[in-house]
Amino acid sequence: MQIFQVGGAVRDRLLGRPVNDHDWVVVGATPEQMVARGFRPVGKDFPVFLHPATHEEYALARTERKNGRGYKGFAVYAAPEVTLEEDLARRDLTINAIALDAQERAIDPFGGQADLHNKVLRHVSPAFAEDPVRILRLARFAARFTDFSVAPETLSLCQTMVQEGEVDHLVAERVWQELATGLMEAAPARMLTVLRDCGALKRLAPELDACWGVPQPLEHHPEGDTGAHLELVLTHTATHRLPLTVRFAALVHDLGKALTPPHVLPRHMGHDRAGLQPLAALCERWKVPTDCKELARLACAEHIHVHQSLGFGAEAVQRLLQRCDALRRPGRFAELMQVCEADARGRLGLQDRPYPQAERLLLALDAALAVDTAAVTAPLLAAGASGPTLGRAVDLARREAITMALSPGR
Repeated sequence: MQIFQVGGAVRDRLLGRPVNDHDWVVVGATPEQMVARGFRPVGKDFPVFLHPATHEEYALARTERKNGRGYKGFAVYAAPEVTLEEDLARRDLTINAIALDAQERAIDPFGGQADLHNKVLRHVSPAFAEDPVRILRLARFAARFTDFSVAPETLSLCQTMVQEGEVDHLVAERVWQELATGLMEAAPARMLTVLRDCGALKRLAPELDACWGVPQPLEHHPEGDTGAHLELVLTHTATHRLPLTVRFAALVHDLGKALTPPHVLPRHMGHDRAGLQPLAALCERWKVPTDCKELARLACAEHIHVHQSLGFGAEAVQRLLQRCDALRRPGRFAELMQVCEADARGRLGLQDRPYPQAERLLLALDAALAVDTAAVTAPLLAAGASGPTLGRAVDLARREAITMALSPGR
């Protein structure tokens, strides 16, 4: 039995990056031998075991043979005679196909160290084409390793995979898992670039892919192109380390612009409302979690009103807060402000522009939340007032509080 450290831990160690998780491959062992040594089996599709002390994953060396469509269409073979090189050969990228032995010597049969040095993302073998998830992983790694380029032959292989329909068989939950991880990387816009370059984005999210090539008014959007704007907005969310909910909402807030009739361009009147239907379709296709979906819908519907809110009086501000359910969900409303600020700053040359709308609306929300509703309703209840009367009184008290908060000099 021989044990080797493999995968991302080896790659990150060689890059001098922090190492969080360790993965191991075991050559020359059977499942029975692993159990006899105290390892606990956990693998469903192939033999994986947890170390009895560290609880790190140890997988038996294995090979895979394509026998169907999609990322589950594989027959896995794990046996003592499978070699380390055979196991490494089934991995996605050369930089992930390096192993370390017990003496911490690198075993690198596919040139992963050279690709680390040259900053290249390159597939290990033609077997890359057998698993469409690898296209998503490639795009995700491009978002993480911002100074790495994709090897031309790897991009060409991804294009062939898309043309042959492999990505059409991806499971929605796995698509979301990979894309959500990519959105949280340092340069999520690079993930979109890779997916667009190979044609995968058009298959996975035609509503989003359609945004590239759609012009915008240059006086508001010096970058011109709607897709370029989305990349800048997404870059802002990453630069400020905003949460996934905000990053996803920022990515999809302008889907309605792709539906603008050609004769209206480059203006996009009503794109906020127009974007709700394609957003719903995309969220359903990807099985987007509720928190991400709800904020995205709110941002799509309300971002124009938020941008315009500097001209709103107390009553209009109160209506906006009510539409956004801000009094019950102030945390989500704060995230909406982050999306709208990213939208305002995600424009060429305007990355540092002030966005007073967010501060003003949050100030109004704090004032409304500070109203003592019990004190407002107590005398009315004592006089026998009904529910609608109580509600109007609370609304009026909150509007007065908002008026005071937004008054000049406050």
